[in-house]
Amino acid sequence: MIKAIIFDLDDTLLWDKKSVETAFRKTCEHAAQVHNLNPVELEEAVRMEARMLYESYDTYEFTQKIGINPFEGLWGTFEDEGDFFIKMKEIVPSYRKEAWTNGLQRIGINDADLGRTLAELFPQERRKHPYLYEETFKVLDCLKDKYKLVLLTNGSPSLQYTKLEITSELVPYFDSIVISGAFGIGKPDASIFQHVLTESGVTADEAMMVGDNLMTDILGASRVGMRSVWINRENKLMSEEVVPTYEINHLEKIYTILEELNKKQAVQ
Repeated sequence: MIKAIIFDLDDTLLWDKKSVETAFRKTCEHAAQVHNLNPVELEEAVRMEARMLYESYDTYEFTQKIGINPFEGLWGTFEDEGDFFIKMKEIVPSYRKEAWTNGLQRIGINDADLGRTLAELFPQERRKHPYLYEETFKVLDCLKDKYKLVLLTNGSPSLQYTKLEITSELVPYFDSIVISGAFGIGKPDASIFQHVLTESGVTADEAMMVGDNLMTDILGASRVGMRSVWINRENKLMSEEVVPTYEINHLEKIYTILEELNKKQAVQ
């Protein structure tokens, strides 16, 4: 019998990708008011420069281990404990400024002042535009009284809690919230999944992981023998190496899965 459902946050319940795209669009449109430029080209250039810069820092290995991406670095403050978070906090102001200034240079515009302005504008725009999927609350409302609900998310605690603060209605649904940056290692490492099971007082057979990322959510669940539901809204191709127990394209389809599972287990 399923007793606990573990949800990923970004692009499972929160539509983080849309929030980031909106922040980029708004910031690049501001730049287009200052210079004659194509906002789409600027966004592509900044994304490229941000990735290259991000990978050049000695914090990169740590960000991979915890699960913090380059675009989170463009707006996170990293007010977290630990040497690497302290380093990230020190790096971030220049990282943002350089990513935007270098992005402008890549499309032929040399304007460090504008780069600095855009670096400050992007975090404001990202905070202003939190999105949730239309079915998120409906699904959580349906499940909250029947199952223990857990949020398991990769990232910096301060940044993930910022996301939860600007969508504060989400928090009360969860019996516990586990963030990789506080635990010390992220999905797909088996230890963080085992930690969630222990904290929730359930076995792997009594829990189910729901997430959008095959290589973190689904792989990690498989490493502890837990059932997994891959929410594949964008019709991505299945990986040969990582196979979810179930695949859905809309969160409400989880109801059918739970009904069938509970029926099977009742018969047994």
